[in-house]
Formats: sequence, structure tokens, C-alpha cells
Amino acid sequence: MRHADLVLLNGTIWTASPVRHRTSALAVTGGRITALGTDREIREHIGPRTEVTDLEGRFVQPGFTDAHVHPVIAGIGMLGCDLSPGRTAREYRETIAAYAAAHPEAAWIQGSGWSFDAFPGGLPHRDELDAILPDRPAYFPVRDGHSAWVNSRALALAGLDRHAPDPADGRIERDAAGEPTGVLHEGAMALVGTLAPAPSAAEARAGLLAAQELLHSLGITGWQDALVGAYAGFPDPLDTYLACDADGSLTARVRGALWWERDQDLSQLDSLLARREKAAQGRRFTAGSVKIMQDGVVENFSAAMLEPYLDSCGCPGDNAGISMVHPAVLREAVIALDGHGFQIHFHALGDRAVREALNSLEAAVAVHGHTGLRHHLAHLQVVHPDDIPRFRTLRAAANMQPLWAAHEPAMDELTLPFLGEERGRRQYPFGALHAAGAVLAAGSDWFVSSPDPWHGIHVAVNRQVWAEELGEPDLRPPFLPEQRLALTDALTAYTAGSAWVNHQDEAGVIAVGRLADLAVLDRDPFAVAPAELHAVRTVETYVGGVRVYSAG
Repeated sequence: MRHADLVLLNGTIWTASPVRHRTSALAVTGGRITALGTDREIREHIGPRTEVTDLEGRFVQPGFTDAHVHPVIAGIGMLGCDLSPGRTAREYRETIAAYAAAHPEAAWIQGSGWSFDAFPGGLPHRDELDAILPDRPAYFPVRDGHSAWVNSRALALAGLDRHAPDPADGRIERDAAGEPTGVLHEGAMALVGTLAPAPSAAEARAGLLAAQELLHSLGITGWQDALVGAYAGFPDPLDTYLACDADGSLTARVRGALWWERDQDLSQLDSLLARREKAAQGRRFTAGSVKIMQDGVVENFSAAMLEPYLDSCGCPGDNAGISMVHPAVLREAVIALDGHGFQIHFHALGDRAVREALNSLEAAVAVHGHTGLRHHLAHLQVVHPDDIPRFRTLRAAANMQPLWAAHEPAMDELTLPFLGEERGRRQYPFGALHAAGAVLAAGSDWFVSSPDPWHGIHVAVNRQVWAEELGEPDLRPPFLPEQRLALTDALTAYTAGSAWVNHQDEAGVIAVGRLADLAVLDRDPFAVAPAELHAVRTVETYVGGVRVYSAG
């Protein structure tokens, strides 16, 4: 018998398998799990060169896979003018002023991470940036990446005044006189974003590696990058991934979702095929998915809805959001992509976008049958009840971002009043999707929100955020508690479910022969109160049996 390279003893090992879901020890050889069992059984695999770790009772689980995340963008943001730690408009202004003072050489001041709910009425104004940056252009995407805050200098450089038309896939926020206020939504972001200097190759690499370090510290061993392409000033991370994969600095297992240019037709297929082939020889990085952003977000009224949003008086308006790709074009695109073997990763947030995505998949099934490509719909904020059973029928995975499914200011002040009671009760129906037999995967959408899987799991189980996260002394009530998930189901979505979506069939479950992608936790999450799940921490992370993070 060959001795193991690594042995973990004296722990609680949760396998994510319905058969023998717990044991106490495991052995790893050549990057794979070669034995599971009791301490006595696994000690037989120890040789003179075996690394032996006494877990001291700690909990071991499969490594997390984040099914929807933007690490390069997030990492660049972490290393730049990062507004995400702030909660108020004043904190944002102070951060921007300090960054601008520290970087007098920068032609543009750029950053990201502000939130709608920090401003009266949900929107900042160019005047607030003008007071800090009267002479240099400023460009700050919001935390969810669907709008940007810019100053007057940036608007002037882009030629945006009261006469500038809105692009087909976006909107310029305007005052009563028609003048741009300094907020650009969706496709309008690119009017300024494409003028701003792009990060250098060195900055993009530093961003990816900083993000990878953080994600590994959270027990994340793989992910799907949900935007591999250039969009609204965000850099295309393809070459960054390929370079880091080639030199071995990419230690995570990553699947890239190539960006579908929504203002182009099917002629872009040749480019997508070439980009997929460019990544085909990667060791840790592949690019077999295509990301189609079918709508926007509710907060700026660009999420595509079956019925119009309500106005501030509670009456139906004339805006039902934006279908970024015309449904007829979407149908043909999905049929073509499915036929070329691409997995499709939809951004589908409103109920109309969800239905349009499912309709396009239904058309592809009619042409090609079920191809087993594991197409998935991300976000799923509002889903019509008629569409919930279609996920199972069409074999489309539900890619959850559960951290958002809670009462907090963006929900209570910027969403529920404009959806109304009936639609408001159709939000984030994870329990219903699970009961209907849909495959559940999970992700963070970081940089939009926290990348910590335990933050998302906490809300999936409780439908409630904790007091420190809310920044308020008291908890708000659970949000649609009937849509809660059991801890086992939420944890399985973040491990086996997301690994399945990523076509990582050798990860996501601890079993003999599977990859030794593991997370060691500081406590058994099944033994803590549900209200404390957000506090679970990772102490060690392994990818292929190699330790890539240790808290100690």
C-alpha cells in the first residue's frame, strides 16, 4: 500500500454524501482522497513522509465553490479606492477625498462599492463628487455593478448633457430640467466607463491574487467568474487568468463565463469559440460558459418584470424594466450556444427575465434535446410561481445569492414599495425551487456583496441578517420565512451543487477518488444555533491536498 501524502485525524468530517455522511479521518494521496474511516483505520496509511494533522475535533467539509463571483474586479477594487466598508454618504466622500489626496498623479479617480441606500431617495448626485474633484474625472460603479456615480468632469468628457439620448440598454438619470445628475444605469455606464483608464496587466494580476487569497481564507476552492469580458470599464480578465494558470499562481479551480455582447448578433460566436479554445489547455482555468445578462436590478428599475413597477404613490407606472437581449434574439442565441456545447449562465433577476431565459432553454431542448450542459439562472429575485417547476423540467439549475433574501434597507425602502405586495412575496423562492426538484447552486456575486459563504448560508437558513451586518440594534423580522432552506440543503448548494454547475464532478463531495478540496472549520455548524451561522470561520483550506490557507 502506498503511504498517504496527507492524513487528517480526530475530526468531524462531513462528506456531503447521503451515504456515510460523517466520519473522523481521511487520507490524501496524489491530490485525491484515498481513504475515509476511523482514526484507527486511517493511521494505517501513515508513512515516514506523510503530513499528519490532528484536527482536535474540528469540522471538515468539501471546499466551497462560488457559482457567481467577480474576483478580478473585486480584487482591483480592494487595492484601489474601495468604498464598500462605508455605510453613509459622508463616509464615501471622506474615503474618496483621502484617496484623491494620496494619488495626485492619477488622471482619473476610480473606485467602487457605494450603496443606493446610503443616499436620500437612493441616488447620489454629481455635486457631491464635484466638491471633492472639480478638475479630475471620477467614475464609481455602485456595489451591485449596475449603475455608476460620476462627476461633472466625467460627464463633460463623455459629451453627456440634456441632449444626450439614453442607450437602448441603459438610462441616464436626469433632473427635472433634463440635465444628467451624475448617475448612469446599466449600458449608460459604458458612456463614461470606457473612457477611464483600464487597469494594467500588473494591477489585474495583483487583483486576482489578492481576491484568491481572500476567497481561500473563506474555504473557497473554486468558482465561476461570471464576467470574462470587457464591460462598462471593467477589465477583461481572460489573459490574467491564463497567465496565472500558466505560472502556477492560480491555485483555485475556475470556470470562466465568457461575456455575451448584447449589442451584437450571432456573429460573435466565432470569437467566443476562439476564446474558449484559447483557455482549453488550462490546468485550473477553463472557459466553457457564456454569460448572458438578460436584465438589470430592481433598485434602478432595470430588472425585467412581467408587469410595470409601481411609482412612489403605489400606482402602476409605465416602466417594466429592460430585456437586455430581445427575446427572439435570445432564443436563437441560446439554441446556437447550446449546439456549440457552451454552458449558459443567465443573469435573470426579474420575473420576465426568468421566463425569457427559461423559454429560450425550452427552445434549445426542442432542437437539441437535453445536452447535459448544466445551464443555470443566477439571482432569481422575482420568480412567477408558474415558472418554478420549469427548472426541473428543463434541467436548469437555480444559482442563488441568498444573502439578499432579507429585510434590510435596499429591500424595505428601495424594492418592496415598487413591487407591491403580491410580487414582493415572490422573491428569492429558494424553498419552493428546492421542493420542486431544482438543482440548487450558490454564490456571492462579490464584489456586489460579501464573499463569505457562511454569510449567505446564514440568510438562506434564517431569511434574516444579523444585527452587526444590518448596522442596527435590533433584528428585522425574517423575510418570507416559508422559503427557508435547511442547513444541509444550503451547505450542499454551496459545495456539491456549485461544483456540479462548474462541471467539477470530482469536487464538491468528500469521497474516495475525489479531489481533496477541503475546508476545515473552527466549529461544527450543525451544532451551533442557526442565529450564529454567520460567525463560522475557516481555519484551513486545501486544494488537491495542498494547504492554500491556514489561519495559524
